[in-house]
Amino acid sequence: MAKTLTINGEKYEITVDEAMPLLWFLRDKLALTGTKFGCGMALCGACTVHVDGEAVRSCVMPVSAVAGKTITTIEGLAENNDHPLQKAWLKHKVPQCGYCQAGQIMNAASFLEKNPKPTPQEIDSAMQGNICRCGTYQRIKIAISDAALELGKEV
Repeated sequence: MAKTLTINGEKYEITVDEAMPLLWFLRDKLALTGTKFGCGMALCGACTVHVDGEAVRSCVMPVSAVAGKTITTIEGLAENNDHPLQKAWLKHKVPQCGYCQAGQIMNAASFLEKNPKPTPQEIDSAMQGNICRCGTYQRIKIAISDAALELGKEV
């Protein structure tokens, strides 16, 4: 049965196995490779995307569960890669290997939508499920705080 997904503002009619994880649909069928495979068990956060604005782990989310919903990947977060989080990531030199960064940014973006003026403790709590093997957690926290200030100016 064909299903419709809206991904980064574009509608897609899909006819794949309904159990196919959203991650593999994004990467293998649409060539949206910014979303990464990390653990395959929703534990590391590398595969985080937004479904109707909520951060979800796409490695365990079947495409059948997101039919009719709006999905945003790192490629669709900002038209010119200029989301305040993306700019803060560069400013604070967050990425080292870069593998987890799309998931980190997507999780942080969803968090800041709900909590535009977070405390350092709230940032720590919100980002707890995203693993960075390079250990750039302090720079991630600073970048999120910086982006929150920038987002606050845009309102």
